[in-house]
Amino acid sequence: MSVSVLFVCMGNICRSPTAHALFREQVKGTGLEDRIDIDSAGTHAYHIGNAPDGRATATALARGIDMTDLRARQVCEADFEQFDYVVAMDRDNLSLLGASCPALLQDRLSLMLDWVEGWGDEVPDPYYGGNEGFVRVFDMLTEASQGLLANIESTHDLASRRS
Repeated sequence: MSVSVLFVCMGNICRSPTAHALFREQVKGTGLEDRIDIDSAGTHAYHIGNAPDGRATATALARGIDMTDLRARQVCEADFEQFDYVVAMDRDNLSLLGASCPALLQDRLSLMLDWVEGWGDEVPDPYYGGNEGFVRVFDMLTEASQGLLANIESTHDLASRRS
């Protein structure tokens, strides 16, 4: 048994690849990397094939997380079937996902900050701001990723199946 998680923002170069890299690192720390599949995508096609924003990459590297292997892609129809969790960074992207997602799979959709308390509802897009925005987003995503992972572990009983 495995579980799959897709993180989604607008262009897949700031928030969702940061969440992807953070979550991947947290999953590795639990020894569940063979049980949890992780990806990220954007609702728009602006940056397909591009590496994450340099400021996001620098922020992650400063915290010991390498995300230079990630490349932007756009959400596709098959994602709703393939991923157990489709996690949007904000309400606009959640709404776009909801409009495309089959009715029977709507329960797979959530907001990233649904998995943590104290940060509000949405992960703000740091793209048009300074470096401090990327640091704040990194902190938000770190905590939300921990909450999501704890939920997955308890809901899917993956801890008892570690290799």
